[in-house]
Amino acid sequence: QVQLVESGGGLVQAGGSLRLSCAASGIIFINDMGWYRQAPGKQRELVATITKDHSTNYADSVKGRFTISRDDAKKTMDLQMNSLKPEDTAVYYCNADGRDARFIRRNYWGQGTQVTVSS
Repeated sequence: QVQLVESGGGLVQAGGSLRLSCAASGIIFINDMGWYRQAPGKQRELVATITKDHSTNYADSVKGRFTISRDDAKKTMDLQMNSLKPEDTAVYYCNADGRDARFIRRNYWGQGTQVTVSS
């Protein structure tokens, strides 16, 4: 069974930092991975992605403040978030495109972790 488990969310003051982690299990091969977020009353939006070649892409709103990384041996992905703003408040979701034990390719989501930035 494939699982993506996020951790590291919490409450932080504006200007502070948080580091989110995502641990994948049950995935045999992982292609692209990414972080998405959804604020109350808004659609889920892309935050950052990282390919299997470790090429990265960021939403304009987080460029220069957030850094995405992955450890393929551990099947983990992190998001270092610095200079946090109240508008970064959202539930953050881990996403992975990969193949399971039957080598079936699917897109997977974690359960989400809350990030709250106070002003």
